[in-house]
Amino acid sequence: MTPSAQSTQPRRSDATRAAILRAARERFAADGYERATIRAIAADAQIDPSMVMRYYGSKEGLFAAAAEFDLRLPDLTSVPPAQLGEVLVRHFLARWEGDETLVALLRAASTNPGAAERMRGIFADQLTAAVATFGTDPALTARRAGLVASQVLGLAFTRYIVRLPPMVDTAPEELVAWIAPTLQRYLTGTPPS
Repeated sequence: MTPSAQSTQPRRSDATRAAILRAARERFAADGYERATIRAIAADAQIDPSMVMRYYGSKEGLFAAAAEFDLRLPDLTSVPPAQLGEVLVRHFLARWEGDETLVALLRAASTNPGAAERMRGIFADQLTAAVATFGTDPALTARRAGLVASQVLGLAFTRYIVRLPPMVDTAPEELVAWIAPTLQRYLTGTPPS
């Protein structure tokens, strides 16, 4: 076979990866992250479990590659500028409380480079786009979004992963009262000189 013919035909590894991802998506959707196993996913894909580990390294790496994540950010153009921080804190608390896939991705991102890259991409793409909609200086949009992400991810990590008692025990309304002013400053405050 010529080199050009080889490059136009799909490799077996591509088909194997696709089968693994398809099986993983179905298994994670059916069983959730915690109950899904590499063995079950491999059986669904009709391959040996070692192949899953070869391509994805761990359950966390597979999950990061397979799962679809949408932050479902609110339309910030309809939010009064003085309420942006509050709206985002409320939104993120609701998302983290109601979606085990985001918590699983955050857990995976703390130890798996592929999952960390996925988390960066999600926040960079989705949050930066949302921050850009309310008229921030384009030169500062990514910085503002990054600062918001640092606060939101820190909250999620301490509340849902580490389960730091003061963070777990604090009612969502109180968390909003504490964190919203910080996000508001990140979103609309005057940048340091």
